[in-house]
Amino acid sequence: MQHYLSLDKNFKPCPSAEGDELFPNGIFVFNISSMHDYIQDNPDLFYPEDIAVKDINTSSSIINEEHLDSVDVTKPVILAEIAPGRYNLIDGHHRVRKAARDNIDTIKVYRLKASQHIHFLTSRKGYEKYVEYWNDKIKDQRKSQ
Repeated sequence: MQHYLSLDKNFKPCPSAEGDELFPNGIFVFNISSMHDYIQDNPDLFYPEDIAVKDINTSSSIINEEHLDSVDVTKPVILAEIAPGRYNLIDGHHRVRKAARDNIDTIKVYRLKASQHIHFLTSRKGYEKYVEYWNDKIKDQRKSQ
């Protein structure tokens, strides 16, 4: 069962430097570059798993088709638990599209739970709204049970 998130009054937004890759999802903006660094620095916490390419939704992303040939589909993509039990692709849209184009059945992914990716939000307001959004989703789930 999923748990409510508590606001951390000491939350510090993840800083971003020029050249960092950011993933905006409405008010929620994640620092993907810092997320990659953290995953690489903590291999004992993150295990890439195989997932069917057809099960990853990339329909809402803008893909530069000319860029596809230069991407490495062996590099894991990142799925983040954006709502309780629901994971969205936040890094690797081009890799997934290339894998689909080249008829590759599976791709490696890192699945990050909310407690793992929330630290990479780049604003306090985004963090507070994310906690509110998450907790509303938990309430909705519990009402429907």
